[in-house]
Amino acid sequence: MVNSVILVGRLTRDPELRYTPNGAPVARFSLAVDRRARSSDGGKQTDFIRCSCWNKQAELVSNYLQKGRLVAVEGSLRVNSVTNPDGTRREYVEVVCFSVTFLDRGRDQGARPADENDFAGFGETVMPSLPDDLDDDDIPF
Repeated sequence: MVNSVILVGRLTRDPELRYTPNGAPVARFSLAVDRRARSSDGGKQTDFIRCSCWNKQAELVSNYLQKGRLVAVEGSLRVNSVTNPDGTRREYVEVVCFSVTFLDRGRDQGARPADENDFAGFGETVMPSLPDDLDDDDIPF
C-alpha cells in the first residue's frame, strides 16, 4: 500500500510554528490548490488543504514562506481528530510533508537575479523524525 501525495499550490496564510512538549518544531499551513476541472459555470475550483511539517523543514518553512508563496509539497495523508469543548468530535485530513519545495521567490527578495545562495537548503527532502510515543494529544493545536 502507498500513501503518497504531491501538491502544488499557494499558501493561504503565513505558516504557524509551534513546538511539541518534547521540543520538536512543527509548522502548519494551508495550501490553495486549483483543480483541473472547471465548475459548471466555467470558473476555477479550488481545494484548501491543511499541511504540516516537522523539525528542520518546519523551521525553514516558518522562516522563509509567507501567504501567497507558491510551493510544491510531497508527503502522506493523515486523518486527525479533535474533540471540541462541547464534546463533539471532528475529523480532518492533512498532508504530513516530508518535502517542501519553494517555487517562487519571496516578496522581500526584490527584482535582483537569483543566485545559488538564495535557494540553499530549499527543496531538500527532510524526513520527519516523529517520536515513537507521539499521539494527537501531544500536538499543540
